[in-house]
Amino acid sequence: MITKILNVITLSRILCAILIYLILYLESNYSIALFLFFIASFSDFLDGYLARKTNSESVLGEILDPIADKLLIVFVLIGLSINLDSFLIGFISAVIISREIWVAALRDINSRNNQSDKTKVTFLAKTKTAIQMLSILMYLFGLTINNMMILFFADIILIIALLVTIQTGFKYTISTFKK
Repeated sequence: MITKILNVITLSRILCAILIYLILYLESNYSIALFLFFIASFSDFLDGYLARKTNSESVLGEILDPIADKLLIVFVLIGLSINLDSFLIGFISAVIISREIWVAALRDINSRNNQSDKTKVTFLAKTKTAIQMLSILMYLFGLTINNMMILFFADIILIIALLVTIQTGFKYTISTFKK
């Protein structure tokens, strides 16, 4: 029963990603986008924690959770890029998307070679996701209260996320092709 609830929570993150994208695209109520993103980000932590604590991890959850995370981050970054007409956010979104596709390919290669541990999620990769989410929260908060200084700091945090994104991509690449 709890496994089903956790999977519904994970699926709700995908729905939130779509809703937030639409809010940003339509330049609608940013406070709703901020609230939805906060809830979605918190649910990412919560469903993983509860699944481990209650021993309710499922194959579906293991597949859906990283997909929901990536869709949430990518949809919202693309929405922010369009909304703010920002080359920086658009460029970083493209790098993040490229890295995710590349790492998915590496995971497939390792899985086929029975070496899935080479691309197991690392602490640094989890940190990358947290930094990406923090930058998005700051963008949405800055838009909500119309504060350019917060948007500037969000840019800086997103650049840090970019560097960690590239670093984790390289680490997975080296791990995959190292004998």
